[in-house]
Amino acid sequence: MGIGLAFIIVLGLILFAYIGTDVLGLDILFAVIFPYAAFVIFVIGFIQRVVKWGKSPVPFRIPTTAGQQFSLPWIKYSKIDNPSTGWGVALRMFFEIAFFRSLFRNTKADILNGRLYVGSNKWLWIGALAFHYCFLIILVRHLRFFVGETPWCISLIDSIDSFWQIGLPMLYMTDIIIAAALLYLLGRRIFNPQVKYISLPSDYFPLFLILGIVATGILMRYFAKVDITSIKELTLGLVYLNPIVPKGLGSLFYIHLFLVSVLFAYFPFSKLMHMGGVFLSPTRNLANNNRMKRHVNPWDYPVKHRHYEEYENEFREKMKKAGIPVEKE
Repeated sequence: MGIGLAFIIVLGLILFAYIGTDVLGLDILFAVIFPYAAFVIFVIGFIQRVVKWGKSPVPFRIPTTAGQQFSLPWIKYSKIDNPSTGWGVALRMFFEIAFFRSLFRNTKADILNGRLYVGSNKWLWIGALAFHYCFLIILVRHLRFFVGETPWCISLIDSIDSFWQIGLPMLYMTDIIIAAALLYLLGRRIFNPQVKYISLPSDYFPLFLILGIVATGILMRYFAKVDITSIKELTLGLVYLNPIVPKGLGSLFYIHLFLVSVLFAYFPFSKLMHMGGVFLSPTRNLANNNRMKRHVNPWDYPVKHRHYEEYENEFREKMKKAGIPVEKE
């Protein structure tokens, strides 16, 4: 049910963009209005959620403790998995964000022949790492459409990505890797019974959406040729708030652009916000120094305590009626 609903929604978005541009001729709607609206929603939604998370009080330190805690000097402790200093937290966050360290250490459990086996689960780490880094490189490569002269760093990334030249146009390695990584992540949710059981439409939808973006991008580059000059004219006009919609961009480009706009607008309200939330996760960005430093809950309020004598004076008669012994008659 979840995968079918997500697929139908993405397919409906593609048909909506095709009909709107190729049949109704609403090019300005898909080339200007939707991208601007998506960008505004993305920026405002992203900031709003980050500010909301930042304002959430964390009265106690609750870091994930995946190793030996700092205690006695002669006991070696895990400086990264269970940091007690700010530098340790910084290293932990760096390895988590740059290399998905916790996912690398992830394990899987299976029952084979009636016995429980626990083993490595590195394929998930490889697929997630490949997808995220390829997505980042592709995003950086696309920046050349938004500037007049392509910076040397983007040209360098472009040349490295396409050094494995097979015919013309040059083949980007990231195009192949991100497509394979997406198919793996999608197949994992379809064919893994445990993951499929907990998967919702909100888990399938971004995968199908990004897969649609990648597929249309590959089609435009290698099969259905588009006018790159006209595309850059459009993007530069959007950047300088002077949008111009050239003729002959084609419905495939508008489908690609519309799916990107939907992804940007959907981003702040989805699980994709882990990109910003990982920096504010108290299980990751706090040092485990509870034994070295006293932490007082700012929500604590003075509680009035009563001695037993005061309690008995207030409830003596009721205690007698209930047969409860009292010290004073």
